[in-house]
Amino acid sequence: MQRTPEGEARRGLARLRRAIEKARREVRGLRAALAQAEADGFPGDDYAEMDRHLAAAAELVLREASRQQAKVLRAGGIAPSGVRSRGGPAPLATEGGVGDEEQ
Repeated sequence: MQRTPEGEARRGLARLRRAIEKARREVRGLRAALAQAEADGFPGDDYAEMDRHLAAAAELVLREASRQQAKVLRAGGIAPSGVRSRGGPAPLATEGGVGDEEQ
């Protein structure tokens, strides 16, 4: 079966979304471990900033996935606003949602 550029883009966005989710989990785990190990002098603000940057990247991926979906719908003659989503792209798995900041 031949893959379309749109399908490749969708798969690439899904892979990137999962990678960002994993990176955020790893940063949070590292931050917690280092905070416990070092206590004083731990640069917690730097890790919170890194998490915010990853959250911004996640938002960009979600916006691009939505844009790509709308583009495919328009190409098929369907107005994106006229389609009820059964879930759409899966939201990022975070404790407080995309863009949450732990401090």
